[in-house]
Amino acid sequence: MSDIRFLELNGHLVAYRDEGDPAAEPLLLIHGVAGSSLAWVPLFAHLSDKYRVIAPDLLGHGQSDKPRADYSLGAFAVWLRDFLDALDIPAVTLVGHSLGGGIALQLVYQHRAYSRRLVLVNSGGLGSDVSMPLRLLSTPGAELLLPVVASRPAVLLGNGVLALLTAGGLVESPRTRERWRKYFTLADPLTRHAFLRTLRSVVDIRGQTLSALDRLPRLVGDVPTLIVAGAQDEVIPSSHAHAAHAALPGSRLEIIDDAGHHPMLDRPATLAHLIDEFVMADASLLPSRNRGA
Repeated sequence: MSDIRFLELNGHLVAYRDEGDPAAEPLLLIHGVAGSSLAWVPLFAHLSDKYRVIAPDLLGHGQSDKPRADYSLGAFAVWLRDFLDALDIPAVTLVGHSLGGGIALQLVYQHRAYSRRLVLVNSGGLGSDVSMPLRLLSTPGAELLLPVVASRPAVLLGNGVLALLTAGGLVESPRTRERWRKYFTLADPLTRHAFLRTLRSVVDIRGQTLSALDRLPRLVGDVPTLIVAGAQDEVIPSSHAHAAHAALPGSRLEIIDDAGHHPMLDRPATLAHLIDEFVMADASLLPSRNRGA
């Protein structure tokens, strides 16, 4: 597993993973709500020999600080800009998953100079549909329910059950382990607060509140874009990926048939190959496009 690193950014501690040659083409991997850089670890083995692969724990997530702060897409985009500045990286290929896809879109829109390419993986912000559990958690009163269902005794019990199921060979899916990991983090009050602030900035009881679908060409501009979705996604339907591809001329669409909401866990080699193929194909066109670094 890749090692975690830390830096101080705007007065807060940021955790991140950074592997590969510092001089290599940089990829910035952006996780989803309640997630962390751990979700991307399977991709490091496939990509870090060729690329510099960087995956931060977003503010309010993972091992990064969890202040009382703005957790909107715009705030995350500024935060990632400052994070790249702190690492002295002028531009990257953005790879955003779920909420991270929405953040990547916002970063392209606000700070296009930092964006060489865009990869959206089961991305949010491309339609209103989203799973019912997330809709319910966005409603008023969830802050009263979560301390009960994600209390430390409940989490300890859940850990015990998970250990028994794993020992019995009944829990082998990386997707399932990621869901449990997200649930376990909500036992921490600061994490719960950041989770709810983040979720409510993009979701309400009717679904996703922000969609870039009707303005994708203007938002993305000439940034080369790869759209990836797992056909079995139960959180954000793969139809969103098809709609985004239709709305964005020149984009590339890839559907991974045997993957769900976390292709980087279900089929990491497949996703890594698609990212590598996309980056290399675009890099071969850079001279003719006269694109900057």
